[in-house]
Amino acid sequence: MNKKQETDVQQQDAQQYLAEEEPIQSAQDVQQECEEEQTSEQKISQLEKVVEDLKKANAELQDQYLRKVADFDNYRKRMIKEKQDAFDYANTNLLSDLLESLDNFDRALEASSNATDVQSVVQGVQMTKDKLVSMLENKYNLVGYGQKGDIFDPNIHEAIASVPGPVAEALCSEVYLRGYKLKERVIRHAKVMVQMPDGSVSSENEDSSDGADVE
Repeated sequence: MNKKQETDVQQQDAQQYLAEEEPIQSAQDVQQECEEEQTSEQKISQLEKVVEDLKKANAELQDQYLRKVADFDNYRKRMIKEKQDAFDYANTNLLSDLLESLDNFDRALEASSNATDVQSVVQGVQMTKDKLVSMLENKYNLVGYGQKGDIFDPNIHEAIASVPGPVAEALCSEVYLRGYKLKERVIRHAKVMVQMPDGSVSSENEDSSDGADVE
């Protein structure tokens, strides 16, 4: 075989080898593409699962939010009702305690219609009043004040009128309407006539001061 024939044979072998290698390379490319496609599908599947989980979490949070809103609305309505009930029935205990006094007044009125002794009727009414006052003082801390001769105090007395008189300081000369305190708070001022100093009587403080000056 001459050189030319050898060269031709080598070229034919090389072409045949390349022809046989191309299908193998193409198969690897296909396999690689399949693997890449499979990886992409896995990523898509994972993302879809994440999205689904987020949707479920969002639905749960929305449900919890709606429940909280409903609970708060029910709580608000309950508080409004309790506040209104407390306002409407705040005096229930007091009124229940006053019923006994009302019953006693009814009995006194019934007895007075057939009574021949006025004094006994007066005593019955007085006893009913005393029980009522005692109940209000002891159970509800209601204190009455305002007596003739009390020192006038504008914080607790309301002056209806005033007259001058031989007094060293302003006094309550007449009490037209008693005052009442609930614990330490005045809930009704006593309405009084005030007797104002006319200058004829000096106070003890002034007397003491005069005595000190003399010494």
